[in-house]
Amino acid sequence: MKKKAPKPNDAIFLITEERGCPIYNAGEELKVENFCLTVPSFKTDCLYLAQSIINVISSRETFTGFGKFSSQKTKFDCSGGCGEGIIRFEFKKEKDFATLQMKLLSETEERRKRQHLDRFFGVLRNLDLFESLDDDALIDLTMLLEMKNIPVDKVVLKKGDPGTYLHIILSGRIAVIAEDGSRITEMGDGAIFGEMSLLSGEPVSNSIYTIEDSQLASLSVKNFKHVLKKYPVLQLFLLKLLVDRAQAMTLRSGNITSGMSGELAEISMVDLFQLINSSQKTGTVQLILDEGKAAVLFKEGEIVYARFLDLRNRDALFALLNIKSGRFTYTKGVPPEFENLPPIGGFIGLLMEGLQKIDEKDE
Repeated sequence: MKKKAPKPNDAIFLITEERGCPIYNAGEELKVENFCLTVPSFKTDCLYLAQSIINVISSRETFTGFGKFSSQKTKFDCSGGCGEGIIRFEFKKEKDFATLQMKLLSETEERRKRQHLDRFFGVLRNLDLFESLDDDALIDLTMLLEMKNIPVDKVVLKKGDPGTYLHIILSGRIAVIAEDGSRITEMGDGAIFGEMSLLSGEPVSNSIYTIEDSQLASLSVKNFKHVLKKYPVLQLFLLKLLVDRAQAMTLRSGNITSGMSGELAEISMVDLFQLINSSQKTGTVQLILDEGKAAVLFKEGEIVYARFLDLRNRDALFALLNIKSGRFTYTKGVPPEFENLPPIGGFIGLLMEGLQKIDEKDE
């Protein structure tokens, strides 16, 4: 008679705490079935966490019997081998086993999810940003959102602070405020803000206040990055939104003019290039950087040539996008030998690819 094979250590672990983890959030579940780890939607696998969980499930034959009064260890720490942060997780329940208490908890969680979906899904479904996502993908994304109720006359974003959330206005109204206290623009239901600093990695460029009691659905920068990786089409929409907003700002502040110069500490490389693109200018940006000199040539707002050290065109542009300090000068026109060059790529696509490369390098 054949000996019955031992039951795999199927289990569910709950992340109860995270400190600087670049991938996971507290409250997310990690499922193990037949020694295969399943992570939350939109998230990538972490080899260090996977190894930590393998060590846990390999140390015992089964999780049956784990409970409130068990003397066995049910809380564990990730090794934190990535050097960026650590998380703490604990055993929740065996994959195919649930007590009455667990069933009640599960039903409570399902009710919470349904309420969450009722609150956000309809609004998000009507936003152009998420038009390309099917309902299943949008449901997964909806579960990542956090509800925030902000009273009138409160600061939502402060100029100079790092970008931490993308915000969607469910109800209410906000105002974008210039340094002199004047209102640059106002936004209402369905509007998106906070995405510029998340995409560019630059600090918040203008303070934003509520001018009515407002309800926001907010997506953390960590989840924002994972969503964009899974659905690159959203990057295209957001970068187009950036260009449209840069164009609107240009119309309000006046066109970029020949001889204009400044420090990259005051305007990021991304914002500078967007300003020229939105103005559909033909001109040359000369850059004096710590690493050396560089030049980017535009024809009717499109980049036709880029040079940085021994790099040219796309490679040069992608390297320049990550530079934070230096001085630039913009002059009208391009040298005659460059006048008939075609664009090195679509402007929005180039920015999207360049920023994605920077994001991947930072991770």
